[in-house]
Amino acid sequence: MAAFFLFPRPMRIRSECPMPVQVEQARPKGIRLPPSGWTLAVLLALYIFTGLIGHDPWKNDDALTIGVIHEMVATGNWLMPGLAGQPYPDDPLYYWVGATSSWLLSWLLPVHDAARLASGLFTLLALGFIFLAARELHDREQATAAPLLLAGSIGFLFHAHEAQPMLATLTAHTAAYWSLALLDRKPLRGAVCFGVALGLGFLANGLAPMLPLLPVAAFAVWRSANRQRLALLLLGSLLLAGVLGGWWLAFLFLAAPAYLAGLLQSELTQLGINVQPLLNLRELLLMLPWYAWPAFPLAGWTLWAKRRQLTSISLALPIFAFVVSLVIVGVTLGARSVPALLLLPPLVLLAVPGVNSLRRGAANAFDWFGMITFSLFALLAWIGWSAMVFGWPERLARQAVRLQPGFVGHFGLLASGFAVLATLLWCWLIATSVRSPMRGIMHWMAGLTLFWLLIVTLWMPWIDYGKTYRHASAALARALPEKRDCIAGVNLSDAIVASLDYFDGIRTVAASPSDHRKCELLLIHGTANESGVSVAGGWRQIWEGGRPAERRESEKLHLYRRELKKSAIPGK
Repeated sequence: MAAFFLFPRPMRIRSECPMPVQVEQARPKGIRLPPSGWTLAVLLALYIFTGLIGHDPWKNDDALTIGVIHEMVATGNWLMPGLAGQPYPDDPLYYWVGATSSWLLSWLLPVHDAARLASGLFTLLALGFIFLAARELHDREQATAAPLLLAGSIGFLFHAHEAQPMLATLTAHTAAYWSLALLDRKPLRGAVCFGVALGLGFLANGLAPMLPLLPVAAFAVWRSANRQRLALLLLGSLLLAGVLGGWWLAFLFLAAPAYLAGLLQSELTQLGINVQPLLNLRELLLMLPWYAWPAFPLAGWTLWAKRRQLTSISLALPIFAFVVSLVIVGVTLGARSVPALLLLPPLVLLAVPGVNSLRRGAANAFDWFGMITFSLFALLAWIGWSAMVFGWPERLARQAVRLQPGFVGHFGLLASGFAVLATLLWCWLIATSVRSPMRGIMHWMAGLTLFWLLIVTLWMPWIDYGKTYRHASAALARALPEKRDCIAGVNLSDAIVASLDYFDGIRTVAASPSDHRKCELLLIHGTANESGVSVAGGWRQIWEGGRPAERRESEKLHLYRRELKKSAIPGK
């Protein structure tokens, strides 16, 4: 009894010695948040490069861009972009990168797959530059959210996996924001990088998409304590941009002045004020809540949470950049999905501080919303795949066949195995993620990547079957007579012209409804009446067709042949 009261402490110390070991064993086994470099790199690589290959050119920008790259590779004319044997005045940077990729990988991939790798390269650079810009404006730990927010934006997903020249312009914008954020700390490097970004951005898509960066640069200089020196450096960067963008124009002036005139006319048209600028601004603002989700609501939260710090350069610069970009994009480029990509970088830079400052209830709600949403989407993707491949559920299988008549699903062991692995990794991630303010955006980006992986591995054959013009082009090629002079094309979009040329070498001569008689054959997209073409007096339809889902006459291609009258035949 006396010994117990004399030595109570040592006896307790010996009994509590294993405690540090227990703490070490209880360390969480999930992914560390914010994600480390390798974790972030693997996640973004899966997101970026999955789906770039393995499907045909799709209608609209994808087919058009690949058609221009195909023409560049086939003819070797890299100075002047062309389409189906005709000049196509456009800025060449994306086409140069896509053609280079196609040429280097011609032994491994078809042109359309290799060309889309240019989109992967530009997307990767854009995510890297937005990370650098966020690190300069905020700090390294918060900057990890920037590429997750940009890649996780719903609108970005639509265009990051197609052949899209605007991705090169987006990369130039993100590089420019990093350069402007760098001006105070490293003025010379920031000015040089800004000039390079501006010049390459002009080569990517012309002057109009780069206009928002000029007032943003002036604002960054005005906010700096060393205005005079930065103003001189900014003038130097503009000269550098002029040299980078002007050398190509100089070559065009010497080698192809007519092409240059068409290009300048296109630039002036793009710079003109849109017919309804206020309506375009309204439509952009209505589109942004879903298009820029989750960056848009997080940017709004930053404005509220940091409302006493809005004059700091880390917040004032992206706020000013977003307002200027919104106005210029709405006035010159219109309320379309592709130019709206340029609104994402300033929104992301503004949203970065909002990730870590979210209150616990809002952060948990956002986290649960992402987990439930993409778990449900993954389940629906698997059910839809089962309907397409195995015919169960029957009602859904009938709907899939109705939407894409003629499609037959096949089971692929490699694709389905990869989809199973991705689904299991998603389940492991949401079960083991540690508590962190970054968990919500990490789950959102991982869920979006899972959904895209499932679409690519399970649904891509069905989607590709409905979006490609390969089958329609082959049917048209079989219907064409072996001996023909030319094919007049009326109401054919550039994407259709590019697809017909790419798949079967079918080239048309652009014609208006009034001069459609220049050729023996006439190809019309839509009905003759809707296109304003008179097919009376000797024209006979010899073929019609289109993609499987195009059932209406106004959506199909119609081929006519001019019949000669017997009296016009010699000897009759």
